[in-house]
Amino acid sequence: MVEIEFNARQIADILNGTIEGDENAVVTRFSKIEEAEPGSLCFLANPKYTHYIYTTKASIVLVNDDFVPQKPVKSTLIRVPDAYKSIAILLDFYNKLTEKPKGKEKPCFVHKRAVLGNDVYIGAFTYIGKDAKIGNNVLIYPQCYIGENVKIGDNNIIYPNVTIYHNSVIGNNCTIHSGTVIGADGFGFAPNEGQEFVKIAQIGNVVIEDNVEIGALVTIDRATMGSTTIRKGVKLDNHIHIAHNVEIGKNTVIAAQTGIAGTAKIGENCMFGGQVGISPHITIANGTKISAQSGVSNNVTKENSILMGAPAFDIRAYHRSYVHFKNLDDIVKRLEKLEKLIG
Repeated sequence: MVEIEFNARQIADILNGTIEGDENAVVTRFSKIEEAEPGSLCFLANPKYTHYIYTTKASIVLVNDDFVPQKPVKSTLIRVPDAYKSIAILLDFYNKLTEKPKGKEKPCFVHKRAVLGNDVYIGAFTYIGKDAKIGNNVLIYPQCYIGENVKIGDNNIIYPNVTIYHNSVIGNNCTIHSGTVIGADGFGFAPNEGQEFVKIAQIGNVVIEDNVEIGALVTIDRATMGSTTIRKGVKLDNHIHIAHNVEIGKNTVIAAQTGIAGTAKIGENCMFGGQVGISPHITIANGTKISAQSGVSNNVTKENSILMGAPAFDIRAYHRSYVHFKNLDDIVKRLEKLEKLIG
């Protein structure tokens, strides 16, 4: 790790923040507010953690402009409009200070017809196939497979053990974490007269646009025909499956263990919780939010809907219905008593 050393004045200048306390207070590391020691920088954004600000040993704490302390605070405070966003800025700033690997390690294989841009790093045991094109400032960590005719844009990070099948297209400024597989065959089989399943050739590809981040152990299947498409700014958590010919709209975020079945069309700016299931051939409107472990089997046509349950429906109706769900056993018993009285 890179050793950092910043004082409060330098941090405030980066964030355009306001200092309360010692502007010469020095920090060398980031910490959680409840675990911080002297020399640490932390932040307070969630009100649930407010009590820690009175006991933390952190040298500097980022707080929102509207924070009003109820007791004395020993740490130097830096007030900013949004402490959560500000810590993200500082973490990114720190991350860019870390030294990036360079060059081509051995052993690795780069096909003679592959094209590499400037300042590309290729880790050991990586394979880059025929007619692959790799952009500038790309980091490809060890044991990756880049298939034939793959196109990878500029400023991408591809972590170890990623597999990118032939003809896949990756835009600029993307991050793909370890174990992810892009472009494996879609799940396409058709029964024949003997009720045996015959494979349908999957001749399409996967297209991932700019500024996409894909977590570890994600699988994105190639299209049967055409493209499986991940639009700009999409963020995918770990352990997600995206089936053939799916389209995910820009700036949509999806949490872990979600599964999206073939040809589903997900709108822009959607948010899916963990373990959401999306049925095949349906369309989800822009701005839709789906609670964890929900299952969606019909089109969502109203933008900015909030859904919950399996099958999923409007979250407000779900909460009203849940009052009855949890009392269902008592309701049944009462009905049985009424039936006996009537009978």
